[in-house]
Amino acid sequence: MKQIRKVVITGMGSLTPIGLNNQTYWQGLINGVSGAAPITYFDTTAHKTKFACELKGYKPENYFDNKEIKKLDPCSQYALVTTKEALQDAHLEISKIDTERVGVIFGTGIGGMQSMQEGIIDFAKHDLVPKFSPFFITKMIANMPAAQISIKYGFKGPNYVAVSACASASHALISSVQSIQLGLADVMITGGSEAAITPVGIGGFNVIKALSERNNDPQTASRPFDKHRDGFVLGEGAGALILEELTHAQARGAHIYAEVLGIGMSSEAYHITAPEPSGTGPALVMNNALKNADIAPQEVEYINVHGTSTPLGDVSEIKAIQTVFQEHAYNLNISSTKSMIGHLLGAASALETNACILALKNGSIPPTINHFELDDALDARLNYTFNKPQHRNLTIAMNNSFGFGGHNTAIIFKKWTN
Repeated sequence: MKQIRKVVITGMGSLTPIGLNNQTYWQGLINGVSGAAPITYFDTTAHKTKFACELKGYKPENYFDNKEIKKLDPCSQYALVTTKEALQDAHLEISKIDTERVGVIFGTGIGGMQSMQEGIIDFAKHDLVPKFSPFFITKMIANMPAAQISIKYGFKGPNYVAVSACASASHALISSVQSIQLGLADVMITGGSEAAITPVGIGGFNVIKALSERNNDPQTASRPFDKHRDGFVLGEGAGALILEELTHAQARGAHIYAEVLGIGMSSEAYHITAPEPSGTGPALVMNNALKNADIAPQEVEYINVHGTSTPLGDVSEIKAIQTVFQEHAYNLNISSTKSMIGHLLGAASALETNACILALKNGSIPPTINHFELDDALDARLNYTFNKPQHRNLTIAMNNSFGFGGHNTAIIFKKWTN
């Protein structure tokens, strides 16, 4: 029987509402910083929600020249910025690797929403002589983050974008793992990017009552598991990871953060937005990941949960965790980093993966901030890591991600010690 190729993580890049690189992101997480604030990108007078987790201090001219900026939607910009950091973090020298064996699979839930919105508005203003930017299509379409990374660096391996709402980056990572395991590539650049803080993005999520409307206190609006939570806070940014086949990483003397130990996927098969109340979908996907990793539930120590701060989602996920882990659930650390960076949709799980890897590396659990009163439907004996980080020497962590439409993923990571 052919041995399965091991996949390890050798580099990371982060662009978040609480830090524009890995170091500042981690400091923001461990210090419990909230990235939520009033929206500055557009006039929110007509919107029910007037705040979000914007990228603070991000200026495209710090990363790109004017010609590039004209061609790149923010979604692609963010992907390129984090990929550059991840490549540098991995000390991956392009000239010394076979670029035909390097692929790019990125995730995004929406893609170039800003460019699409701007293009359509511009079109509507010129009804007599319709007019579009020559870059309208190539900035808008969702495959561009992966395409732009491949073009910039000359990576010729598997290349596409995964689109599965809030599970997009996890599906991209899973597909990247499988590409290496199948021998289609030795190195994969993966992650997720999202730039949906626009009038259409906020308005669209408002109308389905997904967003918090806590306009008088935006910093505490993302409050997973809290009795008075009222929806998620929209975030933006990107996360990138360098995945390598183990012997490839070892041959070049790479620093290895962690091994991707197990992957799980499932479908809720229930509703376009709501989770199945008893948590059968999340339970199935976590069990699938444990089976794929070939470990017992008792070996998992930390779960970075989906934890969006929505009334239904938080309860069903906790029910699922208790179903899967039974008594061991009380030994777990559980936390939602969305309480700090908001919900980055298709990019969420990339940055949550980075949080898991950094937690394994640093021996600290990022907190779930903004906790005031636990939902009566939740078990108070569980350790939700509320408000303050907790020191714990971790070996194994899991990240859960669930997307609109019922797309469920769970990924298990093991700290590399050799």
